[in-house]
Amino acid sequence: MTTSMTTPPQSPPADEVDLAQEACTNVDAFGELYRRHLTRVYRDHMAHVGNVKDAEDLTSQTFMAALEGIRSFRGSGSFAAWILGIAARKKAMFFRRSGTRPEVPIEAAHHIPSPNLGTDQLADQRLRLDSITRALKQISPERADAIALGFFSELTYAEAGCVLKKSEAAAKMLVSRGLQDLRERTSLAFEVEL
Repeated sequence: MTTSMTTPPQSPPADEVDLAQEACTNVDAFGELYRRHLTRVYRDHMAHVGNVKDAEDLTSQTFMAALEGIRSFRGSGSFAAWILGIAARKKAMFFRRSGTRPEVPIEAAHHIPSPNLGTDQLADQRLRLDSITRALKQISPERADAIALGFFSELTYAEAGCVLKKSEAAAKMLVSRGLQDLRERTSLAFEVEL
């Protein structure tokens, strides 16, 4: 598994900062941010709530809150981390209202295929994901969340740290230890660019 959990430059892409600033007055700019981040936000919700209806509702709520609060995005971190922070708050509210915290059904999140993969690659990805998701249920929730943010939401260590309210180093350690736990529970080899 190669994740996007590499150490990035500390500032987000300039075009996303510009798009976020433009989105304050231009719905098309927000639409572009929506298109870029819809899949990762949906996957994140699906990985935690496990059903399409709730994941769709939470995704909608996340983007509505992002639109309403777009002026608060300062560009000090990535837009992906900012919007997944909003998603985390929406999930927390959802679980508080429902009074439950279900086991994380991460396997539901991989039903959203990566758009640039061929049929053989999608089949291979599905087999790997099935094995990974079984193993993720057996490791600590904090490590599983860190891995899910990198694998399903495609965040970097720094971005995952922002969402988890931890340092980049702590996020890297959670992923590293989580991957070690996964190696012990699966036959898959995990490759992470550090």
